[in-house]
Amino acid sequence: MQWVECVPNFSEGKRPEIIQEIISSITGVTLLGYESDPDHNRTVVTFVGQPEAVLEAAYNAIATAARLIDMEHHQGQHPRLGATDVVPFIPIEGVTMQDCVDLARRLGQRVGAELDIPVYLYEAAATRPDRQNLADIRRGEYESLKQDILTNPDRQPDFGPARLGKAGAVVIGARAPLIAYNVYLTTDNIEIAKEIARSIRHSSGGLRFVKAIGLLVKGKAQVSMNLTNHTHTPIHRVVEMIRREAARYGVSVESSELVGLIPQQALFDSAQWYLQLDNFQSERVLEIQLKQKLHHNDSFLNELASDNPTPGGGSAAAYSGAMAASLITMVARLTSNKHQDQAVVNRMSEVVQIATQLRAALQANVQRDATTFKAVIEAFQMPKSTEAELSARQKAIEDRMMIAGEVPLETASYANTILALAAEVAEIGHVNAITDAACAGSLALTSIYAAGLNVRINAKRVDPFLANRWEQTLIEIERQAEGYMARINTALAEKGGL
Repeated sequence: MQWVECVPNFSEGKRPEIIQEIISSITGVTLLGYESDPDHNRTVVTFVGQPEAVLEAAYNAIATAARLIDMEHHQGQHPRLGATDVVPFIPIEGVTMQDCVDLARRLGQRVGAELDIPVYLYEAAATRPDRQNLADIRRGEYESLKQDILTNPDRQPDFGPARLGKAGAVVIGARAPLIAYNVYLTTDNIEIAKEIARSIRHSSGGLRFVKAIGLLVKGKAQVSMNLTNHTHTPIHRVVEMIRREAARYGVSVESSELVGLIPQQALFDSAQWYLQLDNFQSERVLEIQLKQKLHHNDSFLNELASDNPTPGGGSAAAYSGAMAASLITMVARLTSNKHQDQAVVNRMSEVVQIATQLRAALQANVQRDATTFKAVIEAFQMPKSTEAELSARQKAIEDRMMIAGEVPLETASYANTILALAAEVAEIGHVNAITDAACAGSLALTSIYAAGLNVRINAKRVDPFLANRWEQTLIEIERQAEGYMARINTALAEKGGL
């Protein structure tokens, strides 16, 4: 299995409707979360998936942000160059740093050519030593780059035009996992935060693998940091140095926050240091021991069984389709290992690739369906005391219902493709796996019908023309699905599965 993480940063943290539209454009991958900060005026999104799916999702998000965010009107505490400010690819499993460099360069070339946006490559993907450091590329921010890119040869982009439009520029690269970590001080004096940032960051003679700036956020002085290698410079060492530097100015640490995700080991290292737990091992943690002993992998099922409205039927439909794709992958691999016909072996290899991509897309839709339906619930909770409020509420409901209907429709389409693959592997796959192929078909069919129920209920609150298009699409999917199931049943009978 190949897993790539992507953590794009967008220059919008105040308008939830814009943020939601960007999030909704990220499809075919697993969304791990996103965080928005109105003072930074920035949203950080984290998602993972197969390399090609991650590349496509990143491109779609950049295109959406470019359409919705005008940098001429953007203001925020955090340094930035464009609507999509930075897009790093991070190797997680089964991929190398060079694989992520290749993804970054391919994405950069496509963004420059198709979206007409200047692209700078950074970190491991940098084409020049002076562009490895993100801070060096960002220096002067959007306002300065708008002039420099026209006249300064050193500011020419790696891809795209040598001019800025309203979407600004985007920095794309490949790097190791980092920790985005902010510390708030018990003062509103931003100069103290800047002095502390200067003392701890590596470029000013401070701690290795620490990048830091001082900002004013939520009325408090903040030391905003990226910790680029927590194994060499642990987070507790950074915090203690900030405490000591703050004491010099008569202030202290009020609180801290994470932006995005943190590696589990970084927390274990800090707990071990503060608690002075010599020879600590992660297996001593109760939940980790339970997971190892009991193979506790039913978190989605627990969420589904809770009294929360999300996840619901749409997520269950996507989950069913993902299970079908997994079964098809198993049958195709088994067939490939045992079949003598090279043409069949080659086709099974293709089926594995297609099914793996579909599984990733459906896994992503498990979360997407829950996210979009949550947005619908929030729309229904909007105030409706005045005519203006009622009108805004009605529009929000219709807009979000439209998105909430598109996700299960996409799920049904994916599941139909999986059902077609199930029919194929039932016919030419290994005889010992015929019932597995049939089970995959049954799960895919369930996914289609369950997703269809969710599409049809959402169709009641959208434009009739769109609702009719959805219905006709579903009818065609269901018609095709019946044909695929007929083929599976025939294969079952012929191979002794019935």
